[in-house]
Amino acid sequence: MSVMVVRKKVTRKWEKLPGRNTFCCDGRVMMARQKGIFYLTLFLILGTCTLFFAFECRYLAVQLSPAIPVFAAMLFLFSMATLLRTSFSDPGVIPRALPDEAAFIEMEIATNGAVPQGQRPPPRIKNFQINNQIVKLKYCYTCKIFRPPRASHCSICDNCVERFDHHCPWVGNCVGKRNYRYFYLFILSLSLLTIYVFAFNIVYVALKSLKIGFLETLKETPGTVLEVLICFFTLWSVVGLTGFHTFLVALNQTTNEDIKGSWTGKNRVQNPYSHGNIVKNCCEVLCGPLPPSVLDRRGILPLEESGSRPPSTQETSSSLLPQSPVPTEHLSSSEIPEDTSTPEEMPPPEPPEPPQEVAEAEK
Repeated sequence: MSVMVVRKKVTRKWEKLPGRNTFCCDGRVMMARQKGIFYLTLFLILGTCTLFFAFECRYLAVQLSPAIPVFAAMLFLFSMATLLRTSFSDPGVIPRALPDEAAFIEMEIATNGAVPQGQRPPPRIKNFQINNQIVKLKYCYTCKIFRPPRASHCSICDNCVERFDHHCPWVGNCVGKRNYRYFYLFILSLSLLTIYVFAFNIVYVALKSLKIGFLETLKETPGTVLEVLICFFTLWSVVGLTGFHTFLVALNQTTNEDIKGSWTGKNRVQNPYSHGNIVKNCCEVLCGPLPPSVLDRRGILPLEESGSRPPSTQETSSSLLPQSPVPTEHLSSSEIPEDTSTPEEMPPPEPPEPPQEVAEAEK
């Protein structure tokens, strides 16, 4: 007799997470939904470096030094590794409040601040002291939480991100507490790679021009001309962005705080997160301990949260088997199960039916 076995479907937490993110590899890869510019970034880096390794590196390795392609390969691999680490990781998303937690916070706010009818309620803010400096914790109406210091809600990913810096479409992800150091290393290595490729392309054109002339070199190497144009227009933006973030790292400040003028406004409020030392600020931002993700993307949801409870294997198999009484007439006296019920639990015996003849006589 065949018995059907029902397998329980495991529901991971990333499948039910709110927000506008996409997940791959069973929740291990986390990105924003808008990934078009990220693919453009990959195409520009891979395309330019492929042309450089295919044409200029072979000539320069013979004419100048074989170390030129080796160093270029190291910069290329480091840039790609930091780019993928920035794009595929959790930037520091803060989980939203559960329904019970959100109801408790709403009740607490309504109890503490009664607003007369017709008046606008005041902003939901809590004051928090850091290094003798008052910092305001703002309430997020989407996530139903009071955001931690330096956190902000990203309108593109629809998540609150801890130590939110900015949303970068070039990497296809938010930049926050858990991936900022990799983002900074990516733009730094990309700046060096762009300068390196651009400089040796110029050297390549100069060496070829000495033999066949400048115009003939341009005609014979259209790929080199394309590389020079891409590197020239990319150089200013990437190097400028690296310089700007180097300035922010030295001050222990985020792009979001710099744009809003949080520590350089009219009140001249000092940055409570700065150590007053460039070396200490750089060590904290780039070399400090990396906090783990609080999302637990690959955790398993309970059955109550993941949907209706599937029937167990025992219930399924028992419902498929025919329900027939046990034929006791073929069993021996030793095989017949004993009645373990007590005398109080046994039903009273039924009176015997009178014979048919006696019943007719009584009538």
